[in-house]
Amino acid sequence: MCQCHCWVCLHVSASLLGLIACVSVTAGFVYMCLSLLVFQAKRIFKCPSGCTCTSDSIICVGSSFIPRAVPSDINSLLLSSNSLSNIKEDAFSAKIHKQCYVNNYTTTVIKQAQVCLLIELFFVHNIRDLRGNLFQCDCESKWLMLWLKRSNATVSDVYCAGPADLKGLLMKDVPDKHAKCISTDFVSHQIINTQSMSADIFFYKEDIYAALPVPDSDSCIIMEWDHIETKFRPFDNITGQSVIGCRSVLINEQSFVIVTQLFNGSRIYKFNQEQNKFTKFQAVEMLNVSKPNDIEVFRIGDEQFFLIVDSSKAGVSTLFRWNDTGFFPHQFLHEWFRDTDAEFFDLDGKAALILTSRSQPPIIYQWNKGNQMFVLYDEIPNMDDMVSVKAFRINNILYLAMACYIGDSKVLKWTGKNFVEVQGMPSRGAMVLQPFMFKDQHYLVLSSDYSFSQIYRWDKEKQLFIKFREVYVQWPRSFTPLSTGQRDFLFATSFKGKSKVFEHVSVDYS
Repeated sequence: MCQCHCWVCLHVSASLLGLIACVSVTAGFVYMCLSLLVFQAKRIFKCPSGCTCTSDSIICVGSSFIPRAVPSDINSLLLSSNSLSNIKEDAFSAKIHKQCYVNNYTTTVIKQAQVCLLIELFFVHNIRDLRGNLFQCDCESKWLMLWLKRSNATVSDVYCAGPADLKGLLMKDVPDKHAKCISTDFVSHQIINTQSMSADIFFYKEDIYAALPVPDSDSCIIMEWDHIETKFRPFDNITGQSVIGCRSVLINEQSFVIVTQLFNGSRIYKFNQEQNKFTKFQAVEMLNVSKPNDIEVFRIGDEQFFLIVDSSKAGVSTLFRWNDTGFFPHQFLHEWFRDTDAEFFDLDGKAALILTSRSQPPIIYQWNKGNQMFVLYDEIPNMDDMVSVKAFRINNILYLAMACYIGDSKVLKWTGKNFVEVQGMPSRGAMVLQPFMFKDQHYLVLSSDYSFSQIYRWDKEKQLFIKFREVYVQWPRSFTPLSTGQRDFLFATSFKGKSKVFEHVSVDYS
């Protein structure tokens, strides 16, 4: 038996024999986990128009139909942001399967989309067996508690697994304690028809900009935030050759953009007020940088630095320092290690750098005020093949979020002596594990090249991140938070598809 979002389980007997499917229906969203048991003869399969196909999955975004001819080796079919207003009676040639798993996420289905299909088709007048499922009797489960109280359907006893004061109580007997039940969600706000490796959001003269490196068009696109339309719009286009990185830096009230390229060196551009665009300011000395992979910009005291991370065996990650006329090489870090990412952070009051690598554990450097250099401080063992690292704090406690492409991404906590693992998150095609905070709520988003990216929310009681929502971005490369006024947004870049902006919204589950 498979387990899905909305957890409506069906026995499908159409063209695929013995197919067990779980179907989730939301406003324009269908999710099916397929457990394939017996199949007909394999046919030549052509990926449906508008879909992305791998050896074992199909993802369709904006689809107006449900694919019918699914090959036997496909074990997951995901339909997102589609225009399905209903599911036809013969869409699956399905009958209700007795065992059904229900999940809190169906609140969005009922509250926002007012989709009665879920209740009318899958619950009413059918025997439901919900035993063995664990439910948190909180605001997000309130819709289920109310349905259990009011429904005439025959439903097995369902008990609360938490919180502690309600544990063991029948869900239908939970008293209505709150007049208001407020949670949060991430909804699509803007789709940007641009493929990008990252989004660096920066503020300059009361305006908001985003710098997007676009390798396919050999450019660094600068977008400007429209305060009236509350959306990003094109502002400038810095052309180059195989641009893979764009990062902003503000020095003496002047705005600069660092542009790294795979070929023909890298450049720094300065905003020209008269021309209202960025113009070339400096060519960066890249003698020891062979394959730039990341740019980390930071200040130590009054000094401005940036680090170019080199991911080749022949290159060296290089630190550059500002000297009033431009940026120049200041220090060469370790060689031959194929660095993938770098993060600057404060470690017990001292400036520190951590570098991840494909060939060794993460390395921590600490700033030495005496010689004005970074010196090796420590390494984090048993964390090989991490592709990115981000530092963040919760209640002033330092954490690291490290992404592993295939395996387990990790959350680590600083003990005062070293970093220790506190949580692992299964990863499939993860390039980033990005921490961010909106409205005093901490989140992590774990990217995926093969499925939906997972958003986790910090649980204060458990002191862990709990899986919370999903968003779909094709081959995501970064998730960058933006807060403007009273609204919060998450800018997601795509390596092979369209970049997206999601808005963080409050949802009333009362």
